Amino acid sequence: MEDLGIKNIRIDERLIHGQVATMWTNSLKASRIMVVGDDVVHDSIQKMALKTAVPAGVKLSILKAQSAAEKILSGKYKGQRVFMLVKSPKWLRILVDNGLPIEKVNVGNMSSREGSKQVKKSVAVTQTDIDDFNYLNDHGIELIAQMVPSEDPVKFMKLLEDR
Repeated sequence: MEDLGIKNIRIDERLIHGQVATMWTNSLKASRIMVVGDDVVHDSIQKMALKTAVPAGVKLSILKAQSAAEKILSGKYKGQRVFMLVKSPKWLRILVDNGLPIEKVNVGNMSSREGSKQVKKSVAVTQTDIDDFNYLNDHGIELIAQMVPSEDPVKFMKLLEDR
């Protein structure tokens, strides 16, 4: 994915917030943050909040999943340092279904909600999330859990198996 401009893909339901805006963006030397999710595209309040949260000097793209796959595969972001953010694994599943060759995903933050179970301090998953993670894993995608760049990554599928 690096040759297509994508430096890191992170699942973080908070999208752009303190850790992302400072630590992750800086450690990746990101030139663009790409938020992928059809729900975000259709939420004008959330889009406005993202535009104000993006760090100075960093470009922002907010795209539907299918459109993101098409633009990335067309080479639109070659030569850039893109940090992709999604709220949940379902958007990554759509990217994979649209031919995006994802190699690695960082699972950052998914809060507790009805029907979810805690697998890490900052990660709670529903059965639908587990199905999506299994799908991604079955497609050869390395799934890691890492809250901040200084933390050692942990194999995410092992966390799922242990619960």
